Amino acid sequence: MSVERIIAAPPETIFAVLSDAARHRDFDGSGTLQGTKRESHPLQLGSRFGMSMKWGVPYSTVNDVVEFDPANTIAWRTTAFGGVIGGRVWRYELLPVEGGTHVREIWDIGADKQRVLLRHSPMPERTRRAMQKSLERLAQLVEKSG
Repeated sequence: MSVERIIAAPPETIFAVLSDAARHRDFDGSGTLQGTKRESHPLQLGSRFGMSMKWGVPYSTVNDVVEFDPANTIAWRTTAFGGVIGGRVWRYELLPVEGGTHVREIWDIGADKQRVLLRHSPMPERTRRAMQKSLERLAQLVEKSG
């Protein structure tokens, strides 16, 4: 599943926010992300970062950066509970266009261990709405700073 929008900021500005795990809470549209588990360092291919989450109850995720092309693409695979749950990939693709950047956020559950359950639950629609809100919040964040 993907959502997209044009954001009035250059790809480099948007990528700087996406590649800083400590900033993810600033644009999270789901309301579940509480913050990083440790001090954040700029992400790169192979980086691993933990997130404190809360969806009814607190839990943690481990995220591995699986794609990294500065100012173009960043993606991380998310797992929880020691890898028992998850495997979904969150990907952001950035393309410069007139007036800013075309941003596409993708939720890829193709390798997720719960993909069959996810597909037949309210989660896809809930996630689509949260992704739209995330891109809206990301736009507000980078358009204010630019």
